[in-house]
Amino acid sequence: SRFETCWPALMKDSHGVIIIFNPELPSHLKEIEMWYSCFVQQQPLLDGQCLLVAHHKPGSAGDTENLSLAYPLNKIKLIHSNLEDDPEDVRMEFMKYFKSIIAFINESREREEMSIIS
Repeated sequence: SRFETCWPALMKDSHGVIIIFNPELPSHLKEIEMWYSCFVQQQPLLDGQCLLVAHHKPGSAGDTENLSLAYPLNKIKLIHSNLEDDPEDVRMEFMKYFKSIIAFINESREREEMSIIS
């Protein structure tokens, strides 16, 4: 919360939010609700402009792959990353996410241009 004064500058004109957290820390599971509220809902951004990344530390215990998040976080795309595994899946998911953000930006720009013309 030391950096809360910087948040408006970080959020200004942002088109997407990626929230990375450690699914084994109960405190992180509470915190991502706060990040979602501040950076997505209050912007407001669409849920499709947000990506959740559950990052698993090497040798981490517990079955957190079947992580079930409560509403409204359960509406957001969730991917699992693990440096021990093949990172190709994560790379593909990031590419999909970035492509969707670019498409969203282009659509918004076209809508703006059309509204100016009409």
